Amino acid sequence: MGTLNSYFSLTKPRVVILLQITALCSVLSHDLIGDSGVSIETLKTMSIVMIGGYLTAGGANAINMWYDRDIDPIMTRTSNRPLSTGEIGANSALLFGILMAIAGTIWFSLFTNYVATFWAVFSVLFYVLIYSLWLKRRTPQNIVIGGIAGSTPPVIGWAAAEKSLIIETSSIKSFLESIIYLGPHEFLGSFPFMPWFMFILIFLWTPPHFWALALYRSKEYEKVGVPMMPNVKGKARTLIEMKTYSIFLILLSLTAFLNYTPTNNWIISDEWVSTNYLVSLNTTILSIWYATTVWNIDINEKIDGTGRMSIASRSFYVSLLYLALMFIILVIGSLGFEGGLIGLAIVFLSIYRSEWSDKKVSKEVNNN
Repeated sequence: MGTLNSYFSLTKPRVVILLQITALCSVLSHDLIGDSGVSIETLKTMSIVMIGGYLTAGGANAINMWYDRDIDPIMTRTSNRPLSTGEIGANSALLFGILMAIAGTIWFSLFTNYVATFWAVFSVLFYVLIYSLWLKRRTPQNIVIGGIAGSTPPVIGWAAAEKSLIIETSSIKSFLESIIYLGPHEFLGSFPFMPWFMFILIFLWTPPHFWALALYRSKEYEKVGVPMMPNVKGKARTLIEMKTYSIFLILLSLTAFLNYTPTNNWIISDEWVSTNYLVSLNTTILSIWYATTVWNIDINEKIDGTGRMSIASRSFYVSLLYLALMFIILVIGSLGFEGGLIGLAIVFLSIYRSEWSDKKVSKEVNNN
């Protein structure tokens, strides 16, 4: 039957928690922008989103592990998963995943609205059917397209916070508008940009993040027949695409000021110069910093004693810090000018600390 801990690990808890943090940031931003502020209702919504999000995403991950039970034992990174070790049977894992996903769907439908529920169900179905069962073993663009599922938590969080949302079914146009507009927000209007900025941010971040890891683990993926970009198109092509996505992230960062701007007022004003554009400055600095780690990758670098390419490995870990900092900057940017200044301090301190730490480690390695 397996232990409780084994079933818990089926959900990929670290991945799910990271995803739900982006959803919680979306809820916070929703309530901080404008005059509403954080309240008991905000904390209640965050709790609901966290529980529902964990159930749906965790269920999808369990189904993913069930489907990959033939290749996980072969790969070093996944050989200790419960299905690989035999702690949990295949049928039990599949049933567990399905029940979790259904429970999460019911949870969202009871405690949020149908728009949030729609995006939660969309995320599960896209990850399981489109990514896991169809794309993962068929195309080197699996990470790119599959990243859509992992980009939805901020949309789910925002929709849950905008409690009055309903799904219109009178026409295809009205249906699409009702699930995409995610408004009206009391300050931002009928089409708030923030949840979709967060969505696009995660979507553009996903390929260079995972491909940095795949550059030195491509042989493992090739061994099990998973067509990751480096082992299908080569490392040079992979790096070109990684650099392209890093440029897109910089361009996206330049538009961050739109997150705090009413839909009907996307024009330059004196007030924006001192507030909203400061957030764009912060996000752009972060994106340029992350892009330098991508552009510094040397595909001819030898794999070290730990089985890694050190520069690519650094880009992988910096990408995690980068995404976390971007969401922090977006949330505190909702506080206005003071939030922008705090964000600027966080950006420079984080970059300085990361660069100083890396130089210190590099110096110690060279001395030894």
